[in-house]
Amino acid sequence: MSPVTPLKEVADIINEEGGEALRLCYQCGTCTAACPWNRVRDFIVRRIMHQGQLGVTDFEDEAIWLCATCNNCVKLCPRGVEIIDIMRALRRVVTELGVAKVPDSLRLTIKNISGVGNPLGEPEDKRAEWAQDLEVKLYTEGTEILYFPCCIPEYDPSVQKVARATATILKKAGVDFGILGNRANCCGESVRKAGDEGVFQRLAQNNISTLTELGARKIIVSSPHCYHTFKNEYPALGGNFEVAHFTQYLLEIMKQGRLTLSKEINSKVAYHDPCYLGRHNDIYDEPREVLTSIPGLELVELPDHGENSLCCGGGGGRIWMETKSGQRFSDIRIEQALKLEADVLAVACPYCMLNFDDSVLTMDKGDVIKVRDIAELVAEAL
Repeated sequence: MSPVTPLKEVADIINEEGGEALRLCYQCGTCTAACPWNRVRDFIVRRIMHQGQLGVTDFEDEAIWLCATCNNCVKLCPRGVEIIDIMRALRRVVTELGVAKVPDSLRLTIKNISGVGNPLGEPEDKRAEWAQDLEVKLYTEGTEILYFPCCIPEYDPSVQKVARATATILKKAGVDFGILGNRANCCGESVRKAGDEGVFQRLAQNNISTLTELGARKIIVSSPHCYHTFKNEYPALGGNFEVAHFTQYLLEIMKQGRLTLSKEINSKVAYHDPCYLGRHNDIYDEPREVLTSIPGLELVELPDHGENSLCCGGGGGRIWMETKSGQRFSDIRIEQALKLEADVLAVACPYCMLNFDDSVLTMDKGDVIKVRDIAELVAEAL
């Protein structure tokens, strides 16, 4: 069905998710200029918006799967058009109505998340294995903090060090915390942005039910994607919880005197602002304050930082999709850090870590620069 003149079902989905955005758009083209894809290839966002307004969209066009939901276009749009809603609507049409093919790697990931609650397709009973030797307890009602690591730090062997460092810090600070263990499901953020609203709704309701049953009050997360979903999307479904990204909570307990950093880390460190922590949720200062609290550490700013940060390329479900060689934003980011002669590229998001680690490997720069989560650096400085 390409090109497609929407049937009623198609029109209903597009109107539900992005009808207001389409009505506001007046085709100025700011979105196209703002999109990071235009650093590596042509990607005319305005064309997609115009097709949506006309009611004629080519669902076979790979363009609808390119958007990494970095939010730069939304921030710069003079009319505040929620362009991400349009992309999500078009993807919903594909995933729910089958008018075109979902990219193979993404389809497999959605199947894994739907089947066993995590994108890697790992058994549910292995979710807490990362914490086996750390004496981390399961969360029970009355516990001060629920730590929700994210599927990647729980299951991916290369990123489990983030969850382990976080748990080590919390224990050192005397924080009363617990985890959900195999009762946790993926938060659903990436699967929702990839267009499968049904799977997201089921995941969210399961998590909300579990968190409510256990009396969870304050949730600390390692992933900005979990943060965004718990804070901004779960409330509409009845899930109202106090949520903080780990860097926010870390700064809080440091200011309370519950944690002291004494070991020097004599490194030049560049910090990458994750899209879902920065542009989506305006959290810029806390990660930097934590880093500058580490003795000996020299913090340098990348050319694109703060609200102008360059996306790693992993949002919007793209972390589960293939990106052609020469079109990876993460390669550009590593090059920027190398030009600053940074020893470390500090991150605060598991998706960013996956993408940057891959770029360091493929660019053969592992002997020059390391990608490290802020939690790792703080744990080393204890």
